[in-house]
Amino acid sequence: MTQRPEPPVLSVHGLSVRFLMPGGHHVAAVTDAHFDVAAGECLALIGESGCGKSVLASALLGLLPANAQTAGRAHLGGLDLLAADERTLARQVRGRMIGLIPQSPAAHLTPVRTIRSQLEETVGQLTGVWGRASVRTAGEDAAARAAFPAGHLDRYPHELSGGLAQRAATALALVGGAPLLLADEPTSGLDRDLVEHTVDELRRHVDTPTRTKGDTGRALLMITHDLTAAERIADKVAVMYAGRLVEVAEADSFFGLPGPRHPYSRGLLGALPERDFTPIPGMPPELGDLPAGCAFATRCARVTDACAHRPPTTGSVACHHPHRPEEIRA
Repeated sequence: MTQRPEPPVLSVHGLSVRFLMPGGHHVAAVTDAHFDVAAGECLALIGESGCGKSVLASALLGLLPANAQTAGRAHLGGLDLLAADERTLARQVRGRMIGLIPQSPAAHLTPVRTIRSQLEETVGQLTGVWGRASVRTAGEDAAARAAFPAGHLDRYPHELSGGLAQRAATALALVGGAPLLLADEPTSGLDRDLVEHTVDELRRHVDTPTRTKGDTGRALLMITHDLTAAERIADKVAVMYAGRLVEVAEADSFFGLPGPRHPYSRGLLGALPERDFTPIPGMPPELGDLPAGCAFATRCARVTDACAHRPPTTGSVACHHPHRPEEIRA
């Protein structure tokens, strides 16, 4: 008998986010995003600042401001995150179904509580373990996994450097063993050795089988500017530009051969010091003033008259003139 494939941990279909601005006009921050993240898989979401990556993450968590309007679906564990009410999101999703490593960790740590007390409280709330010794051990284990020094556990957030705050937030996200780990710039403020330790621990978290009956496993959605870290950890790469996903590819082919197919994706890799070290010319368009056609056209060397129209999605690439594998190899 043929077994059915396991459903993805996270399945996003047509996710769009618009902000209603004063005067009645809209800013399209995310438009028609489609992607899946399977059990045991890491999807790295990359792109320049301001392209909509963190807005997408906030939509999944229900943390958008009041002037935001969402459309589409985002299924996790049988729940449509975009349709869930605040009570469901607060009690069932945040921390339990989605573990968050925030982009600004210091703002998410309770300023009047030590890191140890925050870890121990999180252990109790998410795991149901309340025995003093067990809670203390579980909190210290999570800190060790995030390379947070034991000697700093009794410090308050304001006593931590940016890198230590980042590691504290990582430890808190790892405590509950949530099926989806959402990491927004998890290596920010870390030196290269700690970057490697952090992404390796996130990878280990995703690869560790869960013990819950009926659980499909764990997955990681990592938003990052650090393409070296993405190459080290990711199974798939999704590239976002001006609020749209322009390419989704397997990580091995994206970072190796044949390489990215979208000109913007190739520009991101070409800007790395270990590659061409050549920046992409120009700047991304404002999300409130997007062109009718290809948003990358003014920065692209392959532009033609066809780019005045919205590019089609061919396979997993949204481009009128994607690089062909045979062209790349040549």
